Amino acid sequence: MTDLDLNTLPRSPDDMVAAFQIEREAVRGRIARLSEVVDDILNRHDYPEPVANLLGEACTLAALVGASLKFEGRLIMQAQGDGPVRYVVADYDTVGGLRGYCRYDAERVAEISTGFVRPGAKSLLGEGLFIMTVDQGPDMDRYQGVTAIEGETLALCAEQYFAQSEQTPTRIRLAVGQIQTDGALSWRAGGMVLQNVAEDDARAPTQEAWERSQALFETVGEDELIDPTVSPELLLFRLFHEDGVRMFEPKPLSAMCRCSQDRIVSVLRSFSDDEREGMVEDDGVIRVTCEYCSRIYDVAPETVASA
Repeated sequence: MTDLDLNTLPRSPDDMVAAFQIEREAVRGRIARLSEVVDDILNRHDYPEPVANLLGEACTLAALVGASLKFEGRLIMQAQGDGPVRYVVADYDTVGGLRGYCRYDAERVAEISTGFVRPGAKSLLGEGLFIMTVDQGPDMDRYQGVTAIEGETLALCAEQYFAQSEQTPTRIRLAVGQIQTDGALSWRAGGMVLQNVAEDDARAPTQEAWERSQALFETVGEDELIDPTVSPELLLFRLFHEDGVRMFEPKPLSAMCRCSQDRIVSVLRSFSDDEREGMVEDDGVIRVTCEYCSRIYDVAPETVASA
């Protein structure tokens, strides 16, 4: 836990998420900064720029929300609709692993990307659903909250979700962009969540502090959220130094995928013999590509049939 002082500000590394608390107020939040992790995830597929931006926002949002889980498990953020992007999904586990994927129609994405303004979530996804799923492991039921896709950004969709499903006043900012590093462009992403803790008999009214914190939160620029020269500590200090802000120990993030040879074989065994026979390629191998990480698995048909 770190008290932020401009003269002694530490600097957290990138690829992290951390909770923070406004001192003496019932306002809390989390801040995330992604560099190599989001660059790895987005570069595994040749996404058009608007689609890559959407997926980067989804990964950042999954980390921000998933980091609040108090148990070992997963937070899966998904949005799906009838637009050029059929769905976007980001998967966060409580050890800090992230993965994500978009399925989209390249021609339709190109059609709506001809203007000066980059299409946002609503334009890309169309009419559909925003879904948060909490997976507490094989011995527990999954919890799932569903709301309609509302608002042009994933941040607005998530705010609507928290208002309807959690009844928690929440503000969210997300940013994704590319910067020049060693002569090459690399993706970066950042985000913040701000939440108002509900009033109770032991807590003074919180509305005034919430309104003041929101006003400060509104001043955050997208460039600040992804700027490698502006550390999370410095950004929080800029926003909340008058009230005081405390940032807790950052949690590292990493790009990961759950695919494996055994998982692929297990999935293939769920198909009938005739269906698997149709998957065999000319060289006698069933070849499967992981949607998330693009890794290609070669599976001998007899291996699958030996179950």
